[in-house]
Amino acid sequence: MVDPRGFLKVRDRELPPRRPVPLRLMDWREVYEKQSQEQLQRQAGRCMDCGIPFCHNACPLGNLIPEWNDLVSRGDMREAIERLHATNNFPEFTGKLCPAPCESACVLGINQPPVTIKQVEVMIAENAAENGWLEPRPPERLTGKTVAVVGSGPAGLAAAQQLTRAGHTVAVYERDDKIGGLLRYGIPEFKMERAVLDRRLAQMEAEGTRFRAGVDIGTDITGEQLRERYDAVVVATGATQWRDVDLPGRELTGIHQAMQYLPPTNRTAVGEPRPADHIDAAGLDVVIIGGGDTGSDCYGTALRQGARSVTQLDIYPKAPGERSEGEPWPTVPKVFSVSSSHEEGGRRVFSASTRALIGDEHGHVKALRVVEVRKVDGAWTPVEGTEQDLPAQLVLLAIGFTGPEHGDLVAQLGLAADERTRFSRTPGYATSTPGVFVAGDAGRGQSLIVWAIAEGRACAAAVDEHLMGDTALPAPIRADAAPLTA
Repeated sequence: MVDPRGFLKVRDRELPPRRPVPLRLMDWREVYEKQSQEQLQRQAGRCMDCGIPFCHNACPLGNLIPEWNDLVSRGDMREAIERLHATNNFPEFTGKLCPAPCESACVLGINQPPVTIKQVEVMIAENAAENGWLEPRPPERLTGKTVAVVGSGPAGLAAAQQLTRAGHTVAVYERDDKIGGLLRYGIPEFKMERAVLDRRLAQMEAEGTRFRAGVDIGTDITGEQLRERYDAVVVATGATQWRDVDLPGRELTGIHQAMQYLPPTNRTAVGEPRPADHIDAAGLDVVIIGGGDTGSDCYGTALRQGARSVTQLDIYPKAPGERSEGEPWPTVPKVFSVSSSHEEGGRRVFSASTRALIGDEHGHVKALRVVEVRKVDGAWTPVEGTEQDLPAQLVLLAIGFTGPEHGDLVAQLGLAADERTRFSRTPGYATSTPGVFVAGDAGRGQSLIVWAIAEGRACAAAVDEHLMGDTALPAPIRADAAPLTA
C-alpha cells in the first residue's frame, strides 16, 4: 500500500461532479464529468487492504478490488487495467451500470463511507481506452470447435469473448438489427453512451468473434439447425418477458411497457431515424409505475423529451438513509438513493398503489387513481382517505420482468423451465439437451449486469470443458450461486 493510513487521512467519499441539470437535459450525453487523476488516486488510497476483503465475496466476478485500488493509488493505470481484466471482460459496463454490491460489503463502510469502488473501476477502463490499452487478444491457435451464442447482452458477450480467446470459432446471434441486447437499446445514452459498447464489439471482432444481427433464432434459423451447425450452443436471451398489471382501464391507449418506450427513444437519441413506434412524452403528464432502475431510466428520458410533469410511483415506503439493524454489514441494504434522473425534476411518490386507470371520451388515459398503502400482515392495505387522481396522458409500466420469453426456440432445443419460467440447467450451466447451455438472466431470472458477466464467463468454462475435456478458463460462480443479500 502507498499509505496504510490513507483511509484515516482521506475520510470523505468523493465522486466526480455531474454536469449541470439544465445542460444535461438538453442532450443525451452521460451525466458525469471526468474525474481528475489526483482525486481518483486519493479515493483509491482509502482502500484499507483489509485482511479479508469482503468486497470480493459481494462481487460475483471476484474482482481483485484491493489490488487495483492499490495500483491506482500508485498511478500505475496500465497494470490496474490488467488486474481488472483478469476477472471482468467489460469493466466499463459494470462501472457505469452495476449498483455496486461490492461497496455495500466494503470493510471501511462499517464506520465510514465505503471506498468509491465503482468509480475507480470505470476510470481504470476509461483511462485504458484513452491510451489504446483495450487491445484485441486473439487466440494463438484454433481448436476447430464451433459455438453459437444466442443473445448479445452482457452474458452472451462475456461467454463469446472467453470462448473466442480459448480458440473456438464463435458466432453471436441477435434478433435486433444491432448487437448489444439491452445494452444497445434498453439503457439510455445518458447512463452509458453507445460508443462504450461499440469499442468493445470492435475488440471482439478483431479477436475473431463473429456477429450475426437481425437473426431470430427459432424462426430464421431453427434450434435443430443450430445444433447441426455448431458443436455447442449457449442460450443467453435474457429475462425480457415483462410483467403487466391487471387494473381497470388497462385497455386504454397511452399505457405502455417501459421496454416499449425506451428502445425507440434510445434509437433516436443516437441519431437513428425516428421509428414508427416512437413514443414522445413532450408536453404530457407522465406517470411511471415502478420504483426501480428501469423506472428511473424512463424518468430521465421523459424529462429530456420535454414532459410537462413526471411522477414515479413506488409501492414500497421510502427507504431509510442509512443501513437498518435488520440488514447488517456486509449484506446489501435497502437505503434511499437518488439517481441522476431524480435530480433533474419531477417527483417520486412512495407507498403508492394504483387502483385504476381513468380514460377520456376518446379511450385515452387521462389519470391514475392511486391510494397510499401500508403492509399489514404481509398484505398491502389501503390507508383510508388517501385516494387521489393523478393527471397522466402517458403511463409507463416499469415493474420488472417475469423471466425469459418462451418462443419456438424452447421446444426446438428441448429446453425445460422451472416454476419461475427460467430455463432449467445444472449448476454447471448445462441443459438436458447435450451441448446446449444457458447463461445469464435466461437461467437466473432478472438480475444485475455483474451477475450476467460472471455467468457468461463461468458458462464459457463449462462449454470449453465440454468441447475439450478440460478447461483453463475461470469459472467465478456456479449457476445456482446466491447473491450476498439480506
